Amino acid sequence: MTSKRWAPDQRAANGTSEGRAAIETPMGRAADGTPEMRAANGVPVRRTAGDASRQGTSGGVAEARVASGAAGKNAARLSRRSTWAELSPLLRLLILTQLAFNVGFFAVLPFLAEHLGTAIGMAGWMVGFVLGLRTFSQQGLFVVGGALADRYGVRPVVLAGCVLRIAGFAWLGYADEDWSVIGAVLLIGFAAALFSPAVESEVARQAVVWEESGGGPRTSVLALFTVAGQAGAFVGPLIGALLLAVDYRVVCLAGAGVFVLVLAGHFWLLPQHIPGRERVAVKGGLGGLLRNRRFLALCCAYGAYLLAYNQLYLLLPGEVERATGSQSALAWLFGLSSLLVVTAQLPVTRWVAERLDLRRSMTVGLVLIAAGFGVVAVALPAGWTGGVGLLPAAGFVVLLTVGQMLVAPAARAWVPDLAAQGRLGLYTGAMSSVSGLIVLVGSAGAGALTDVGVPGAVPWVVLAVVPVVSVLLLPRRSVRP
Repeated sequence: MTSKRWAPDQRAANGTSEGRAAIETPMGRAADGTPEMRAANGVPVRRTAGDASRQGTSGGVAEARVASGAAGKNAARLSRRSTWAELSPLLRLLILTQLAFNVGFFAVLPFLAEHLGTAIGMAGWMVGFVLGLRTFSQQGLFVVGGALADRYGVRPVVLAGCVLRIAGFAWLGYADEDWSVIGAVLLIGFAAALFSPAVESEVARQAVVWEESGGGPRTSVLALFTVAGQAGAFVGPLIGALLLAVDYRVVCLAGAGVFVLVLAGHFWLLPQHIPGRERVAVKGGLGGLLRNRRFLALCCAYGAYLLAYNQLYLLLPGEVERATGSQSALAWLFGLSSLLVVTAQLPVTRWVAERLDLRRSMTVGLVLIAAGFGVVAVALPAGWTGGVGLLPAAGFVVLLTVGQMLVAPAARAWVPDLAAQGRLGLYTGAMSSVSGLIVLVGSAGAGALTDVGVPGAVPWVVLAVVPVVSVLLLPRRSVRP
């Protein structure tokens, strides 16, 4: 499957650029003094006033090329502005859904650990257990949500997930005992396990439809989806921080309110049946998935990326504290990552789509991620501190984020090519579940390395090797994004 892409200089069947009748060469001057040209067949061609900018010299040719390049850049800008307008109403709804999901989620969850430790009085190990339980109930059960979306369609699964998320946030706002908090976070996690794979799988399917209809590479749609999610992850904590000045319960109720709006919007706008989406039985798909070695290889590579991304919360805080004496600079580094994705994801995706297929895109991205770990590993023995000591951490964040821009859209775009007919939801959910398991095991191993007293660079070196090794696991063939 290939996408239709406009080349900068499209050629007609005779080898000439479209819009030109022939190749012109200077051949003297006509009676009125204007330069005379001859076409490839030898027939003289009179130059018109419109040809004055190309007046028979190499400088004129250069000026024409500059003008052509400027026109191409203007056309590219126009194309970027019109991409959103060219998407179907369903795709626009689903992309805005991702934005709203993350605004509501990240308004609440970043402040949960502090709330549990101070307001509820939980022990540190219990706080970690609750946070891990939420992650497991979400990532680990994505495969369930994906299978249900294949069986019953996107609409009922998304609506059910929104109802559970509203109930979970409201419950969390009033929970004041351990058992009550655990019940609330389980509900919050399972809600995402329902609506996230349903939305993500349909976005991937619609991106393929958009590509096949000539709209452009599917990765452009998935990059928009990524940008919307990152924008929500950036705005959500700002809203939560403002509301936290009142009370954490108000934060939870505000998060629930966001999902009330999402629920109402999807109840009104999301169609009962989406054309082209087939409903299949829940049973029978898992066996084929487990035998699909190319898909499982993609899951492993994607898991390596997520394991690396998780080090923003595991290894990076320790490195920032070593360099500066506190973790206050973390907020700036997280902001840098979000800003890079929001501003650069779409241009990077367009540039890559013109040059690399899905496998090469993931390969380059994983190598950049490995280089980010390598930067810190090489700099650590020098023992730099202060502002200079923070530079390797900043380099890690930048390289990790750029790698993410290449890996995430490509991996999501690849799933439809590897999924069995009618099982895109199952496969989308399974990729998150398998990669979540890899993150769980890998993060435990990385944490163990930091506890056994090895030199500080060792965990960074080990985690630099993981993305490189995962490149070897990528399926050998892919389509152009």
